[in-house]
Amino acid sequence: MTKRPILAATAAFTLGMILPAVSAAEETKDSPAKVTDYTANSSSKSFTGTFGGRSVRYTATVAEQVLKDDKGAPKAAIVTTSYIAEPRDKARPVTFLFNGGPGSASLWLQMGAFGPKRVAIPSNAKDDGGPPYPVLDNPDSLLDVTDLVFIDPVGTGFSHAIGDTDPNDYWGVTQDAQSVAKVIRQWLSENGRWNSPKYLGGESYGTTRSAAVVHELEGGYNDVALNGVILISTVLDFGAGSDAEGNELSYITNLPSMAATALYHGKANAPSVEQFVAEARQFAEGPYAAFLLKGQKASQAERDAIRPQLAHFTGLSERYLEAADLRVTPGRFYKELLRDRGLTIGRLDSRYTGKDYDNAGETPDNDPSFYGIDGGYTAAANSFFRDTLGYTTERNYVTIGGVNDWDWRLNGGRDFNAYLTVAPYLGKAMRENSGLSLFVGQGWYDFATPFFAAEYSLSRTGIPQDRVHFHYYDAGHMMYVRDEDRHKLSADIRAFIRSR
Repeated sequence: MTKRPILAATAAFTLGMILPAVSAAEETKDSPAKVTDYTANSSSKSFTGTFGGRSVRYTATVAEQVLKDDKGAPKAAIVTTSYIAEPRDKARPVTFLFNGGPGSASLWLQMGAFGPKRVAIPSNAKDDGGPPYPVLDNPDSLLDVTDLVFIDPVGTGFSHAIGDTDPNDYWGVTQDAQSVAKVIRQWLSENGRWNSPKYLGGESYGTTRSAAVVHELEGGYNDVALNGVILISTVLDFGAGSDAEGNELSYITNLPSMAATALYHGKANAPSVEQFVAEARQFAEGPYAAFLLKGQKASQAERDAIRPQLAHFTGLSERYLEAADLRVTPGRFYKELLRDRGLTIGRLDSRYTGKDYDNAGETPDNDPSFYGIDGGYTAAANSFFRDTLGYTTERNYVTIGGVNDWDWRLNGGRDFNAYLTVAPYLGKAMRENSGLSLFVGQGWYDFATPFFAAEYSLSRTGIPQDRVHFHYYDAGHMMYVRDEDRHKLSADIRAFIRSR
């Protein structure tokens, strides 16, 4: 997410695109000189922890995976953090994980959800305040059922291009996926894990990356078959969430999230969020969709019928809705819903509230659900990698914002690039691999990657529905910041992995 007023349609989905103090060029290049040899940096340490009720000895390793060109010259160093149970067992599953952005390091999933250590921040949608931030043992880590490999693509974390390599060579949907697929193949070879059960997991743009990496692993050489893909806060079809003028679909896919949020903040009444969301879905894909498709041809009687229903689900006044032509963008919703209380709501997690410079604007000054968590994660990651694991580097750890000029094109001509969706990659892989299933985890209060948009993209033709498993959580984009949902997410994924 870029740090711009509307805080909405943007390339960076995982966590607000707040630029680091050091530029991307400084972070991702060693020097202007060509490098012919490169020594990979690494550090390891052994630990014991209890995960899923089971005691596990494990080795944590931070290491650069060096990617080379066809002549053997080093081009990029992509850092992985591996957690491997001891004694090593090649029959154990291994799960490769990353965050999104594009331009986000994997610290959010690693230090918040699945790594053996986690940072403790408030679970009740409150600001994380100032340091120190406790780094605790994480009993919700998945290490009892799978080894874990977290990947930081070029320009994120400590990963970087080498020498005169242009980091833009790695900054694009396809380019990025190809580099991550190479890292996975290389890690499998170095660790003797080619015949282990394999899972891939990503959050936010990381779900986009997951689909694109699946396409590289199973759709290209078809040499790395997967058992499952874990999608957390899913964005696959970018048309479904685009706020571009003339696109009516996003009003439909955002409406159930607005309903859940209105209920949470007391602007609507219903017995449960599940029931209210179910009603909102039916209205969104039925009467509301039919109304939107008519555009200016809709009659006054049709407008009069839609307006009170829209007010019921959104918690907004009919007067405001009429002024917005019965089409409310998320950015406006964040500002308007609690304007009478002098508060805005979050984009990543609409449970969070913030206070702007004044109460008169159209959209919020910033996203309170991002600035409420960022300090704790950044401090914890640097402390863990540098101090606990002893990883020595002069590089800054780029949490988010470390890439520029992302290439959103797919290889498919004009129509594919006008309609950017990677969901068909998953459908093709599932049709050609009967052992591949999808886990989809969505938060009710997530506007960065709304749950109804995920449901829409994964219900299209060509995707085997019996192997798509949805799970819902009472938080937002990073549902694991809420303690109860971190426990539930861990249990749900543990069951998914064991179900194979």
